Amino acid sequence: MAKKIRIGMIGVGQIGKHHIENYKKIADAELVALADINAKEGKRVSEVYGIPHVYTDAHKMLKRDDIVAVDVCLHNNLHMPATVAALKAGKHVYCEKPMAGSYRDAKTMYDTAKRLRRKLSIQLGTLFRNETKAAQALIEGGYLGKLYHARATGFRRRGRPFVDGYGTAQFVQKSVAAGGAMYDMGVYHIANVLYLLGNPEVLRISGKVYQETPIDARRKRVSGYDVEELGLGFIRMAEGITLDIIESWAIHLDKFEGSSVVGSKGGIRLQPFGYYTSWGDLELDSTVNLESAAYRWHTLRKNADAYDSPQQHWVAALQGRVALLPTAEVALNTMLISEGIYLSDTLGREVTAAEVEEKSKSSAVPL
Repeated sequence: MAKKIRIGMIGVGQIGKHHIENYKKIADAELVALADINAKEGKRVSEVYGIPHVYTDAHKMLKRDDIVAVDVCLHNNLHMPATVAALKAGKHVYCEKPMAGSYRDAKTMYDTAKRLRRKLSIQLGTLFRNETKAAQALIEGGYLGKLYHARATGFRRRGRPFVDGYGTAQFVQKSVAAGGAMYDMGVYHIANVLYLLGNPEVLRISGKVYQETPIDARRKRVSGYDVEELGLGFIRMAEGITLDIIESWAIHLDKFEGSSVVGSKGGIRLQPFGYYTSWGDLELDSTVNLESAAYRWHTLRKNADAYDSPQQHWVAALQGRVALLPTAEVALNTMLISEGIYLSDTLGREVTAAEVEEKSKSSAVPL
């Protein structure tokens, strides 16, 4: 029987509580301690969820030798300092998306984990959806042929954090969140298609971001809103693969089509899931019973439960039941693309991946 994984939490805000709820559903996860600068809230959360040890200083929690892994649930610009501190304390790290506030900081996290031989996983929930598993099965089976293009889309009609009613003002401030729709939602969709494409090398990036939809004057003033509501990009990658991106927090439209991957023999739409191909003169549009597929995966495949959610996978990987999926590698490439879109918008031209790497600066806030 695999032993339980003892975990410490850094940050128990809205997302942190969601992570705690997920861990409570995983029998092999044991929450040992939490750290949050809000002493009152930390104590309340510890009592609600039965977490025995509470700290206001994360560095003190990291000194515990009975914690194997740390879950970082802080705002984006705090990801790198917290992750690096945990890695240096000998812990494996699971971190919320986006990987960091800048590509430079994300690369620091990745390099530190590699150097110290610690596991690093980024919370990319879309990789564990049934749609992604079905798409992966079709790609691995050769049903798409040579992959050459993908589209990453995310739609909210009017869903900007805080100013439209959801979340806190920190979600819309560059000094804390580093970005808007691209970092909040785009990460999930870009990472999803990168994963299905095999995470190809990024070569060139062209992008544009917008903030054009009116905001209630008082909400805009008190929020300090200075991030994008709409991001667009066109990405050239190795082996002739391309990717186009549209990600919206707010836009005057009814919907976008779901993300897709196309190849020489067939194509996939992720939501709603569909497989498209041609047999001679026949154009075939296929739907898939994802629920029945998931039933067979869980009934007939060993460790299928290890791919039900990012946190279940994280715990299973720490137990040695399965190999850790390359979430850090995919998240790092996603950061490169996202920051490339911002840089392209600033410079008004296409930029190379090398330019993004060279110009990227740390946006980290000390832990």
